[in-house]
Amino acid sequence: MIWQFGGKTGLSRIVGLALLAMVLGVGTPSLAQQTMSGLALSGDEPIQIESDKLSVKDEEGKAIFTGNVKVVQGKTTMQSGNMTVFYAKDGGSPSSGTSQIDRILVGGKVYIKTEEQEATADNGVFNMKTDTVILTGEKVVLTDGSNVFVGCRLTVLMESGEAKLDSCGGRVRIQLDPKSNN
Repeated sequence: MIWQFGGKTGLSRIVGLALLAMVLGVGTPSLAQQTMSGLALSGDEPIQIESDKLSVKDEEGKAIFTGNVKVVQGKTTMQSGNMTVFYAKDGGSPSSGTSQIDRILVGGKVYIKTEEQEATADNGVFNMKTDTVILTGEKVVLTDGSNVFVGCRLTVLMESGEAKLDSCGGRVRIQLDPKSNN
């Protein structure tokens, strides 16, 4: 199933907000300023979503994309096994295109790629109320050129761009290439 949205109203606006939440602001101060700075979307480019199946459950306030989910906007791509978009209870209905997004869950191996950066995880939560993105998994990997960051939980505060990488019992691993700043 392929869905393509080009405008800034209705469902396209909702999906656009969801995608912006996934990667907007990922990287200003923490985790080295060069890291994660390229994970951003352009609000004026069309968004294309592909999945094997889409179920919209108005009464439950959610839209469920399952099977080979792929979201593309410009040069940014997000892939996962599934994506569930939860809508605010007082914000309309998903099928009418008038609702506000509360949070987005992605799972089944998550992969985000921009021109210069990639992030992989097992799961992701994008919370619109707290402007927080959390990628988790046995091994969460963020690469920026030849710089590599490995942990099991990456938390990004979208408003400030502050990022925190946690280990799960072991240690956080970072490989920095001094030539990457040239």
